Amino acid sequence: MVNKEFIDKCVEHKHALLFAAGIATAVVGKKVLESKAVKDAATQGMATVMSIRKDAEECFQDMKENAEDIVVDAHEEDKKEIYVEAKE
Repeated sequence: MVNKEFIDKCVEHKHALLFAAGIATAVVGKKVLESKAVKDAATQGMATVMSIRKDAEECFQDMKENAEDIVVDAHEEDKKEIYVEAKE
């Protein structure tokens, strides 16, 4: 019977319990976020993201340069064909 009475009281005061649970979550969350392990993990994650971003930018730049070279080569081929046709 003690359990049923306890549960009934909890149901009556559920808003207060939710408020207390929210405060407890905030306190525990603050402690977790301030821990050295979380800071180290966040620093490592940020370094990885920055490294990936740098690699992606370099890859994009290489692709852009290759595309520009292809366009230049295509224009040169067109000019050669036009020149040969005009000569004949």
